[in-house]
Formats: sequence, C-alpha cells, structure tokens
Amino acid sequence: MLKVKNLHASVDGKEILKGIDFEVKAGEVHAIMGPNGSGKSTFASVLAGNEKFEVTAGEVEYNGLNLLEMSIEERARQGLFLGFQYPVEIPGVSMANFMKLAVAERRKAQGKEPLSAGQMLKYMREKAAIVELDSKLMNRAVNEGFSGGEKKKNEIFQMAMLEPELALLDETDSGLDIDALRIVATGVNRLRSEKNATVLITHYQRLLDYIVPDFVHVLYKGRIIYSGGKDLALKLEKEGYDWLINDYKE
Repeated sequence: MLKVKNLHASVDGKEILKGIDFEVKAGEVHAIMGPNGSGKSTFASVLAGNEKFEVTAGEVEYNGLNLLEMSIEERARQGLFLGFQYPVEIPGVSMANFMKLAVAERRKAQGKEPLSAGQMLKYMREKAAIVELDSKLMNRAVNEGFSGGEKKKNEIFQMAMLEPELALLDETDSGLDIDALRIVATGVNRLRSEKNATVLITHYQRLLDYIVPDFVHVLYKGRIIYSGGKDLALKLEKEGYDWLINDYKE
C-alpha cells in the first residue's frame, strides 16, 4: 500500500527527515515512536502533502501511484487521511456541511453515487455513534468550541465517514483522559479491516494497550533507527530511548 524509500525533507532550509525507509501493507497497524523533535509529525505532514515541507530526495509510492506528485486534495480523494495532533477550528463552516462535501468528493473518486440528504443524515448518525460524538455538534462550526476530547473524537468520526485506505494519526492520544482515550481507540479498532492500514504516531504505550500494533518503529533525528513488534513499545515505556540513542551514530 505505502512504500517510502530514502525520504528526505526540509523546512526553511533545515533538514528534518534524513532518509526514511518505511513500508505499510493493507491490514497492518504501525506505531511510530521517538523523542520530541525526531521528525514524527513532519513525516506524517509530508505524507499528507503539507506544502510547508520540501521533499529534497526519495520516493513515496501509494497504491502504485507517485504520492509526491499528488496535491493535498488528491491524496485525500485517494483515501489518505491525516488525524491532527491539534485539530484546527473552521469558523463559519458547520460540521454537517463540511462532512457532506468531504464525503461527496471521496465517493466521487471511488466512482460511487452521492448520498441523498436522508442517507447522509443516517450515515452521520451511525458514524458519530462509533465514537460517542454528540449529534448536536453537527450543527456547530468545525471544532469551534469543542473540548479537547471532542476534537479528537471528531477526528475519528471524520475518519469513519471517509473510510480511508491509509490513516495517519498524529498523537491522537495527546491530551485525552482515560475515558476519551478508550472511546477514540475503540473507534479506531472498529474501523480496522484487511483493506485499510493505520499509522499511529505516539509518545505513550497507553494508546498501544488499546490499539495493538503489528509493528513499532523508533524515529530519531530524522531516521527510523529500530523496528520491532508490539513488545518494543513496552520496553520503551519501561527503559526509555537511551539504550537505542546511546548506540546510534549518524
């Protein structure tokens, strides 16, 4: 599904990603961990098409297509979803209208007919129930006045609505209490299938107690320096990163 080869990226002339090799297959969940400033969020942003970052070398193939040649909008239409660490507010745009437009574009790219007003309303209610999102929020502007937990639930709700093939979740657990974390993680698990894949960027093992990854990768100074199974996250929680970083040489 996703093949990243020797990816380098910079922002304002400073190199952040320094040669990432990474592969994700359908049905898999990957977790990316690492100290602050390692390039985790940059990696997700580059894959999503954030124009702030300049790709200076490398290749990214997504479902046989050159991802780096696609616009942000085309990546979304092709089923790539980014869940933000800090979801933004969009004043003046209601959640209902925002999702109606987004779903219409996604279905158009899939060659599907648009949903009727009644079908869309039913669909939104079904997906909102997955993350226990209050249906009253559908009439409010996107994320405006939402609590931190509501914003994160809203991210997974949008993911459920769009049914992406590849979801990149950037620190979805950040700022969540135990109950909100459980709800969000349950939503992610319910959306998991053999036809899609998820990449979780996180600092904490606690998220991986709920969403069990197939692979865990450690990103440090712009490179993936170590990969392993789910037990690696437990070791990192217990011992930190020093045992890896101390032996790492650029």
